[in-house]
Amino acid sequence: MKFLDREATIAKPGFNRWLVPPAALAVHLAIGQIYAYSVFNAPLTKLIGITESAAGDWKLTTVGWIFSIALAMLGASAALFGTWMERVGPRKAMFVAACCFSLGFFLCRHSASVRIICFS
Repeated sequence: MKFLDREATIAKPGFNRWLVPPAALAVHLAIGQIYAYSVFNAPLTKLIGITESAAGDWKLTTVGWIFSIALAMLGASAALFGTWMERVGPRKAMFVAACCFSLGFFLCRHSASVRIICFS
């Protein structure tokens, strides 16, 4: 996969610069996804009782742990893998990040409880 190497990030003559903004937008949407989490707080606390929380619904304090863990992992991964990204280049780093991001959604999709989401 030579196209992921650091040397491949240097634009050749005739490169279409209009390919850069959609890629940058995709990266920023992925990074900003954590900050949009508050939109899901109310729906996650009213899964069984649609208009108001029911006995079997998650409490807001339980749902808050998901955000806290996700934000801690975002900060830790930026601190740990920032130097790695500078060494191997942005393409390889974005590819690995996209794989991890997709794996996270896959694990969440196939989980049955908050405990499974946190410890998978």
